[in-house]
Amino acid sequence: MSNAIQLGPLLLPFTLLLVLVSAGSMLALGKWLSKEAAADVERTLWHAMLVGVVMARLAFAYEHRTLYLESPLTILDIRDGGWNPTFGLIGAWMFALYRGRITPAIRNSLRWALLAGTAVYVIGTVALGLRQGSNQTLPTLAFPSLEGRTVQLDEFGGKPTVVNLWATWCPPCAREMPVLHEAQGRHTDVNFVFLNQGEELAQVATWLERRRLPLRNVLLDPQRQASAAFQQKGYPATLFFNAEGKLISIRLGELSAATLDQRLETLTR
Repeated sequence: MSNAIQLGPLLLPFTLLLVLVSAGSMLALGKWLSKEAAADVERTLWHAMLVGVVMARLAFAYEHRTLYLESPLTILDIRDGGWNPTFGLIGAWMFALYRGRITPAIRNSLRWALLAGTAVYVIGTVALGLRQGSNQTLPTLAFPSLEGRTVQLDEFGGKPTVVNLWATWCPPCAREMPVLHEAQGRHTDVNFVFLNQGEELAQVATWLERRRLPLRNVLLDPQRQASAAFQQKGYPATLFFNAEGKLISIRLGELSAATLDQRLETLTR
């Protein structure tokens, strides 16, 4: 299932769109409720959102501190999608309530605006969770491996399985590949399948050899059948299946060691 909207060459994940819609509804309602102090309300809401973003990132980094401490500057690389939304909402509410306490004229507008934004986000998150929690399973598609044998994708059922759709020309794919390689060595209880999209054997084999990535379960999909089956238009796209072969979640975009660990936890509980 697709988890993004394509606008020309740009892919916007539904999770990002949900954040934008939530923020937009909050700002619009805040300005409408307090027209005389609209500038103060808008400025405070922007500051509250900034506090929320920082809190969400720091909380996630603390949860996975052992991984981030190995390379502390990676905390600043938010492309990995590592956030703790609960702490983000708490941070935004605490800041807005504090500002409302010292500026009574905007107190009610701030509260109703934050309530609206929070409601949109929570409802949207539940809807996306139900959407991803569909009955989609590992399809019965067959692909050639680098070793020349034919592999059925549904053969990986019986253990939690991570399917990574990637291409050699994709910079985020290249950046996350060492993380996935390391995880494949650590998590022997999880299948990692690297399903190359649209390229030939020689090109893929040479690319992996140059980067010294001896991955297992590298499959070739020159016709992009998997992209069509999973309705994915951008790479990297990583799909997480439980031991029964049911799709649990999809990550569109680059993974870090921390965000990969977060996703794996949902498969091995």
